Amino acid sequence: MSGEVEATVLEAAFWGFVAGAALLLGAGLGLRFHFSHRVIGLVMAFGAGTLISSLTLELTAEAYSRAGLDAVVIGLPLGALAFYLGDRVVEGWGGRHRKRSRGQQSDGAAQGIVLGAVLDGIPESLVIGISLIAGEGIGVAFVAAVFISNIPEALSSSRGLRLAGHSAGNILGMWSLVVLASAVAAALGFGLLGGASELLIAGIQAFAAGAILTMLADTMMPEAFDEAGRTVGLMTVFGYACGVALTIVA
Repeated sequence: MSGEVEATVLEAAFWGFVAGAALLLGAGLGLRFHFSHRVIGLVMAFGAGTLISSLTLELTAEAYSRAGLDAVVIGLPLGALAFYLGDRVVEGWGGRHRKRSRGQQSDGAAQGIVLGAVLDGIPESLVIGISLIAGEGIGVAFVAAVFISNIPEALSSSRGLRLAGHSAGNILGMWSLVVLASAVAAALGFGLLGGASELLIAGIQAFAAGAILTMLADTMMPEAFDEAGRTVGLMTVFGYACGVALTIVA
């Protein structure tokens, strides 16, 4: 039995790593190729749409089916508040502009940017680990949505970090740490909550949904709008439709 649990913890870590690896892919694209700010904004909007579909159709809906309305109405605002407070701390450390693509990171600090990136990714990674608890396999649609949304996030941030004077090696090293943190968080999501009650698991799912939605509204979507204007609304819906299709097919 312990070997079975160990194997599942490793599986959770693997899928957390896969979703997080998109950050390295996005960083590499941002450092290697020159994308216009408009293109970056549109891709970010698409990624935000895919993630919104997953946190509504999978996280919130599953939390409700597990434990009813109480888990949802309590977990969502608590997750939002936790992210909001964590983001304020990260701002104080210099990570306020971590997703920006025009070099605003020059006003911040490397540790703040790293902490901010980890803060953004922890709720997603925990959910990846939790999805294995029921024994039904990984939530493919959610992993795919996180993967898709991570690419433009790292692309935009890496472009901005480069303009702010950070070396390519330091930027890739930063994202490597975030990928490692994502794998660890996914493993912890399974390992620490394997015997938890349905109510607790549902509450954490709703908590993560609230945190992710707050992250999108506070950082990712404003950046997308600043870069690409009103067209981001269309791209967000296209991303949402793609996420819905992934959820239904998976």
